[in-house]
Amino acid sequence: MSSTTTISVDKLHRLVGTPRLPRLIDVRTSEVFAADPRHIPGAVRRSHEAVAEWIGPFRGSAAVVICQHGHQLSEGVAAWLRHEGIAAEVLEGGYAGWVAAGRPVVPEAAIPPRDSDGRTVWVTRARPKVDRIACPWLIRRFVDPDAAFLFVTPSEVAAVAERFGGTPFDIDDVYWSHRGELCTFDVMIAEFGLASDALQRLATIVRGADTSRHDLAPEAAGLLAASLGLSRMYADDLEQLEAGMTLYDAFYRWARDASEESHNWPSGKARS
Repeated sequence: MSSTTTISVDKLHRLVGTPRLPRLIDVRTSEVFAADPRHIPGAVRRSHEAVAEWIGPFRGSAAVVICQHGHQLSEGVAAWLRHEGIAAEVLEGGYAGWVAAGRPVVPEAAIPPRDSDGRTVWVTRARPKVDRIACPWLIRRFVDPDAAFLFVTPSEVAAVAERFGGTPFDIDDVYWSHRGELCTFDVMIAEFGLASDALQRLATIVRGADTSRHDLAPEAAGLLAASLGLSRMYADDLEQLEAGMTLYDAFYRWARDASEESHNWPSGKARS
């Protein structure tokens, strides 16, 4: 009989990259994490010993707690979270089970430094269109759900990033930017270890829309049209980003679950 307080690797994997993903809390000890410094996508690290100190921001959210094998550390932390009214499950088999199943993991070394609130801070040019919405979507859905994005005057991106401890992206001469024919979105998928059939399919569409290469994928023209429409609908870049999150959620679910599906109505059959 399956437990009502655990979640399987397969079920959690289906939630990764979607807005329905619970908060993932990695409570592996420092010694265990040092032996394999990688994360399940979207997970944040917290100490099992200090649960009372960090529990606040997780109120109102569902959570999945992850330790090395899914035993006492995650069981204990999940029980404390439930005691505080937070719906919390334990990942069956823990981090080791996730890795053994061949699921994606994000290298700690690839994640930029975090601020005092534990967030990564990213800085890019104002008035985003394609790549500058696609990349924040990828980061929030697969790397850091609390990531902050600062949209500033193009000439000030590097200076703002340096002064405010942020990471510049999608501008010239920085690490997180275009490389050859690849867009910043492509680069982030590779560097964060997130390659999958669905994300590679989406990356081709993003690249086609971002570089006017609509020959790369028939959906690229539609993504560009939707992106330009959003940029006209929203004067505030952060409001546009929030609307864009839904757009990319839809494209990702199509790329993962519905790319082979077609639609034909009316069917063309003669009507009596």
